[in-house]
Amino acid sequence: MSADTVAPELFGFLDATHREIQQQLAQLHALVDAIESNGLNAATRARARGVLDYFNGEARQHHLDEEKHIFPALLGSQDAEIVQAAERLTQDHGWLEENWIQIAPSLEAATNGNLWFDPVELRHALEVFEALYLDHILLEESIAYPAARQRLAAYNTHNMGREMARRRFRSDSAVSHAG
Repeated sequence: MSADTVAPELFGFLDATHREIQQQLAQLHALVDAIESNGLNAATRARARGVLDYFNGEARQHHLDEEKHIFPALLGSQDAEIVQAAERLTQDHGWLEENWIQIAPSLEAATNGNLWFDPVELRHALEVFEALYLDHILLEESIAYPAARQRLAAYNTHNMGREMARRRFRSDSAVSHAG
């Protein structure tokens, strides 16, 4: 099996999540713009809830998927650049989580109609979060994913993709039942 035929749906799924993350970052920028210019209303509260739910759910699941299925294959490489990339990407997940923990309370407040937070500080936190995410995605797509495709060529990645989808379904069901 060639590296090009390794579960295109697995890496397609991961790449699609990267596009969704970028869309959610754009939504977050638009939300901060709206809050700064018009304060909170029903529309901004709903947008805040959507972004909050996405980064609390799907984005975190994506990181877990990578840490469980992609990064271990890279850490076993004999190529120091690949191992270093996997270590950095794992560390990035921690930094992204730290940044998100700084942003999330403001969005939670916004969903509840509270404007106790400073939108300028939220914008600054968002800029740091976005820069780290975009740099992280670039490293994954330019080095990590191509190397993982090659290293996973001998494995049944179809089961990995099914496990990722199953976890998303359970996570989505839990959110919809909680709400």
